[in-house]
Amino acid sequence: MKKNELKKVLKPLIKECIKECIFEEGVLSGIITEVAKGLGTQRIVAESATKKTIDEPERQKKAEALEEQRQQRIKRLNESMSFGNVNVFEGTEEVLPESNNHGPLSDIAPGDAGIDITGIVNLADGKWKHLI
Repeated sequence: MKKNELKKVLKPLIKECIKECIFEEGVLSGIITEVAKGLGTQRIVAESATKKTIDEPERQKKAEALEEQRQQRIKRLNESMSFGNVNVFEGTEEVLPESNNHGPLSDIAPGDAGIDITGIVNLADGKWKHLI
């Protein structure tokens, strides 16, 4: 008997025997518990940088100091930008953004009131229902 023929005969027999052993005799549950124990006992060591912990009162003082500095910067900026009660933007108009819109109202300002059409209702002397 050749090696390949023996393999064809023995392989299914061995496979069936292993299945019976694992499922019928409770070997599978033992394997699972051993794996679970092995996973549970492993310790993962992670290095972390140590942080200096700041007490809450110190953090509060630091936040207040930063806010005070911010308020002082804002005050200095506002003082440097004053022009002696002169309206710098007097007489200027809003610049419309250039767009690639090709709609019927693309070149009309959004705040433009347009044309007053209230007189159109009076043109037909209230007979619009008859004209429609």
